Amino acid sequence: MKLFLSTDFEGTSGVVAWEQILEGKVEYEQGRKLLTAEVNAVIEGALQAGAREFVVNDAHSSMRNLHPQNLKGRATLITGRHKPLYMMEGLDSSFDGVCLVSYHGSIGAEKAILSHTYNPGAIWEVRINGEIVGESGLNALVAAHYGVPIIFVSGDDATAQEAEGIAPKAEKIVVKHSLGRFAAVNLHPEVACELLKEGAERAVKRLGEMEPPHFLLPVTVEITFLVADMADMALWIRGVERVGARTVKVVGEDLLELYRTFVTIVMLTRGLVDR
Repeated sequence: MKLFLSTDFEGTSGVVAWEQILEGKVEYEQGRKLLTAEVNAVIEGALQAGAREFVVNDAHSSMRNLHPQNLKGRATLITGRHKPLYMMEGLDSSFDGVCLVSYHGSIGAEKAILSHTYNPGAIWEVRINGEIVGESGLNALVAAHYGVPIIFVSGDDATAQEAEGIAPKAEKIVVKHSLGRFAAVNLHPEVACELLKEGAERAVKRLGEMEPPHFLLPVTVEITFLVADMADMALWIRGVERVGARTVKVVGEDLLELYRTFVTIVMLTRGLVDR
């Protein structure tokens, strides 16, 4: 059995500040240890249930947060920035299941730790077919394209709630309850890892119940930016239409192409953030 793990960072128990998850910050190394322990707990649980092959895509910020030698299960690690499929790089139809590890709530979500949607300096809101989504919802486009079920999601309570819309049968492990954007009630790391291990084991055992995400075609992805000139720049991309001063949309039936277009928009508008 072959599993794909997309690992973010903000959803790790004990993490409540940017300083814990950004390379070069004082608390970053401690944050990395907490994240690595949680990723390994998921791998260990899946191993106990019979999974034998793991591909881990380090999907946060610099995408160099995990050390390959520290991963259990002899996991393959995809690391480094500017990947073609970004947070879902490496996924294809050969996988049996997707695990979204240490994820967080969407930008604007009420009481969601370190909430944002891909780029907090550019994106105000994202909707798929009219429904507000976060990173889990956007990444589900890739899982749906390849026909692979999302079997496991971990993070705060806001993350678990958002995941219901794209993976209702997935095991959802809440390792902290958000009090706001920069405060949370965190489980002890050992307790969190125990829950993650147990949840991953259950997810693999229940794999036969899981189904790939489903989207009604054609899919409409709407992106609202913080300022209008970000929408101006997004219009440089083929297929992008303006529907408001700060909002653009892209419509299509090729889910992978829609995701690629979204990632291109994110990367293009990033240059306007630090003005």
